[in-house]
Amino acid sequence: MKHNTIQTLCSCGVLAAVICVLSPFSVPIGPVPVAFANLAIYLAVYLLGWKWGTVSCLVYLLVGLAGLPVFAGFASGAGALLGPTGGYLLGYLPMALVGGWIVDHTRAKWLHGLGLILGTALCYLLGTAWFCWQGGYTVGVAMGLCVTPFIPFDVGKIVLAIALGSLLRRRLAQAGFYQEERVAR
Repeated sequence: MKHNTIQTLCSCGVLAAVICVLSPFSVPIGPVPVAFANLAIYLAVYLLGWKWGTVSCLVYLLVGLAGLPVFAGFASGAGALLGPTGGYLLGYLPMALVGGWIVDHTRAKWLHGLGLILGTALCYLLGTAWFCWQGGYTVGVAMGLCVTPFIPFDVGKIVLAIALGSLLRRRLAQAGFYQEERVAR
């Protein structure tokens, strides 16, 4: 294995661990708590790119599926993934893919924000459809319970992730641990 590959795998593992550590901490405001998982996922895709950031997200989901209490409120297992709010957990994957791809392929921070918002909208879409299907709710009720209250929190997390992600990129590049090679020039 090349050094770069080992460094990438280790970075992916570290950011998967960061997602696992931050995700259980949440603020309950309804059936879906305000969790820190998406902040950690935003940072993962910001630092690792869309491919490895999505892999770190997938590792997080698999760790939770295996039974470690890494989901919001220290939940875990198939019940958490297949329950009414499991669609939001599964929605982290398209969120990472789309948001990360846009971050990777643009330079402007406002476009990074737009990409992360678009990815989050996909997460909302999948999660809300799943919530309606599993819980028997109408779309309006599901939106009122599971989306609308979270929009300001998620916008704040996106702003924080862009600021922190930019700072971490610069600091890691100065230390020789990060190369800005993903953005199409």
